[in-house]
Amino acid sequence: MCDTCGCNITDANAHLLRPGGRLHQTGEGREAVTVLRNLLSENDRQAAHNRAHLDRHQVLAVNLMSSPGAGKTALLEATIEALGDTLRIAVIEGDLETENDAERIRARGVEAIQITTGSACHLDAHMVHQALHGLDLSTIDLLFVENVGNLVCPASFDLGQHYNVTLLSVPEGDDKPAKYPVMFRAADLVLLTKADLLPYLPEFQPGRAERCLRDLASAAPCLSLSARTGEGLAAWLDWLRQTRALLVSQQAAGSSRRPAIQPEGQALHAGEGAF
Repeated sequence: MCDTCGCNITDANAHLLRPGGRLHQTGEGREAVTVLRNLLSENDRQAAHNRAHLDRHQVLAVNLMSSPGAGKTALLEATIEALGDTLRIAVIEGDLETENDAERIRARGVEAIQITTGSACHLDAHMVHQALHGLDLSTIDLLFVENVGNLVCPASFDLGQHYNVTLLSVPEGDDKPAKYPVMFRAADLVLLTKADLLPYLPEFQPGRAERCLRDLASAAPCLSLSARTGEGLAAWLDWLRQTRALLVSQQAAGSSRRPAIQPEGQALHAGEGAF
């Protein structure tokens, strides 16, 4: 799958394989799977560097993951409107093409750095590192990374974020945690979005979606909200405030937090168990 979509080697990490790059000397006859494992290792090294940089500035970084159209950008717009006067917010936007979502964020008065990935179906730590150079972290309290819309690959890559938030929208169906376990196991928080559509889509049962999540042995909180109407938004905002307060105290003490990157997802990217 990932050899087809191009997400193993991206514009941001290709320098590692070029002459003079850290992974250029691969050895004659070395299998591609070894190169891919090394790329994953280099991604983790870069992610740790990103996180250390964020920690020095006491910035909370939240990675938003979902399928396309689940409402990530709408959630960010509502969050900026609610918190923009009390927390300094910036956004890194990931899409294959266009700056459409970044322009929506900028229209709210918030700085947004666009990453266009081309054929890559997720962001990686090298892309985020480049984006961080465009931000003054001393002026930011809360950094959102809006990942590429995809319910598989983003869960397998550490970007340097502290928390993963996975969105599941009502129109998608309540069985997605069962169908896409790698993504939902990586979640520190699950948001059931577009809750204003529940009266029109009674086949979506929030309780059933949460049961599917618990069947994965996930203890992540599961909140229902609507960015359009504001229903349930207060619980999400409270989670952000509390999470940031906890992280800042950890950062001040010299520690940090790493999200739950999924080893089975990394194994898929490295070609293990491929058929």
